[in-house]
This record gives sequence, C-alpha cells and structure tokens, in this order.
Amino acid sequence: MPNRIQAAFRAAAEAGVGFWAACNRLRLPGTANPFVVGVHEPMRAELTLENLPVTGAIPPGLDGLYLKMGANPVRAATRGHDWFLGDGMVHGLAIEAGKALWYRNRWIGSRTAAAALKRPAAPGPRRGGNDTVNTNVVAIGGRIFAVVEAGSFPVELAWDLEAQRYNPFDGTLTGSFTGHPHRDPRTGETHAIAYDGRVWDSVRHVVVAPTGQVVRDVAIPVAHGPCIHDCAFTARFVIVLDLPVTFSFRALLAGYRFPFRWNPRHGARVGLLPRQGDGADILWCEVDPCFVFHIANAYEDADGRVILDVIAYATVFTAIGAGSTSRAASNAGRSIPRRGVSRDGCSIPRRRSSPASMSGASGNATATSTR
Repeated sequence: MPNRIQAAFRAAAEAGVGFWAACNRLRLPGTANPFVVGVHEPMRAELTLENLPVTGAIPPGLDGLYLKMGANPVRAATRGHDWFLGDGMVHGLAIEAGKALWYRNRWIGSRTAAAALKRPAAPGPRRGGNDTVNTNVVAIGGRIFAVVEAGSFPVELAWDLEAQRYNPFDGTLTGSFTGHPHRDPRTGETHAIAYDGRVWDSVRHVVVAPTGQVVRDVAIPVAHGPCIHDCAFTARFVIVLDLPVTFSFRALLAGYRFPFRWNPRHGARVGLLPRQGDGADILWCEVDPCFVFHIANAYEDADGRVILDVIAYATVFTAIGAGSTSRAASNAGRSIPRRGVSRDGCSIPRRRSSPASMSGASGNATATSTR
C-alpha cells in the first residue's frame, strides 16, 4: 500500500509540475528555433528510392546497410524546443556488389508521431509516457535497434526499415537505456551507462549479452541527476562520466523541454567501475570542471593508468533559456587528447596482463550495421 500511495502522490506531483511548465512555456519566445530551419529543417516525407546512381565506384566488399538516426519533428517545433528533442527518423542506405540498392527514411512510430501522421503507432511495450526514440541506431544481438537515452525502450527495426516494434531486449530491460552503447569486440557484450531524468540519485551500468538480452543492471550512486551522454570501457573498467550538467528543476518549471543545465555545485569526476563490480566498488577520480559529449577512446597504459581521449567543453548549457546553444565558444571543438584521470589515489596497478588499448567505440555500430 505505501508504494501505491507514493506512486499516486508522485503522479499527482508530476502532473502539477507539468501543468505549471506548460503554462510558463506559453511565455517563452515564439521565434523560429535555429535547429529546425535552414540546413536543419526537418524532412517532411518518407521516401523510398531504388537503384540509386553511383558516381565513381563503391569499393569492393563494402556491402551492408548504412544507418543514420536523428530528431525530425513531424509537427512544427513549439516553444521550449531543443536540438535533442523531436520525433525520431531513421535513414538507411543499402549497398551490395557495388550498387546502391535503395534509400529509405522512416519516422519512428511513437504515439506522438503516429498521431501527427494519422496512422497506428508501432507495437510493443512502452516505458512511461514519453516513447520518443531519436538518438542512435545500433546493432545488438544480430538485430537493429533505434535507441535513446534517459527515456523510452529501444525500437527494433526490420532490415528494410519497413517494420518496427518497441522491444526492451526481449523483456529483459526494466529501465532506461542510452543513446551510445558500445560493443566489446572480444566478448560480444554491449555496455551502457543509463540515466533517467526522473531518477536523480543513481545511474546504471547495463550489459547486453551477444544474444541481445540484458545480463547485468547495476545501480551506481550519484547526486543531482547528471546527464551522461556517452561511456567507454577498458579491459578492466567501465568509464562513468559524472560531470556538472544535471537535472534543472528551474529549467523544467520555466517550460524548457530539455531540463538539464550547467550546475557549478556538482563536482566533475570520472568513475572507474570494475566490469563485474557493484556500485560500491567504483573508484571516483576528480577532474577539472568540463563536459564531454563523446569519448573517442579509453585504454590503460603500462602503469595501469586509465587514459581517455575526449573533446571537452569548459561549460555548456549555462543559461536557463539557452539550451543546447550555450556551449562555451572559447572551448568549442577543443580536443584534449590522452587526458588521464589517474590523479592522486586513482592510479591502479595492473594485476594481470591485458591489452594496452581497447577503444570505447570499438565495434560500435552507431553508423553501420550488417544484414
């Protein structure tokens, strides 16, 4: 009974906050959002183009399916819109024997997109009220999945993109997932660090087996609800980026749909979680305040230090109303190669032989997938 009472109280509170945010959203500027105009203007139709002309020659052996995923709002963007939001659209280009067989683009059949398109939503179980999936396309367990962070279950796609179904990895995923999972080419496992905008005191290390089912889901204690867009791993550790972009109740109440902002009270640290460890086993290494969207590589050097190759921004999302346009211009694109997180107390001697390098992106199928 207490759980039911708590759930009812939370639902009522969230409804109240949602109503307040919707009212304040009407006060936001109605100017065109820069991420839905010009080169960013959404596509307005689903296309099927076959036997595409090829300029030059496609290299022999380059056969498969090139996939791209992104936000492509069906309806016009409303006040409070953000670059990261909007109905998902997947694009596919099939290549075989030097020929470009077809191109297709298809909206992900969320309830919102389907209603706007006046057609049935994609089948399959939902998680919560927001079933938009718009971030990435990955190959897991020999299947193609569209994924998003901090929200909906993944969507399984047919190879020709003509069918789709919400699929929490055959019922084994119980919480949110990530937009950037990474496959270990040695074990075939896919690793993810998942956060949830409604859960502020923990994130999760999720491992999906080569067969496509979740075999590990471990909570990691954090504070303030950090936004963790990417992760990486080495031979011994999974890398957790706990950086100063966190959930902002103020931004949410103001009507902004992406409620994460720079939080100077939240320290910057990088966690080294043993790949089979619990949340209590994580080793936190403090770093200078910054934000990292993506990790290019992670590895352990000969002394046991963990090295990350990243692009770091000094600050992002600093203004309540600026959203994803508020990256620090002085640091935009500044590459920080081979940045070590092994400060005092964070150097871990190597206890067994292991590869000198293992890429966090190695084997990741964010751009391509084979049939």
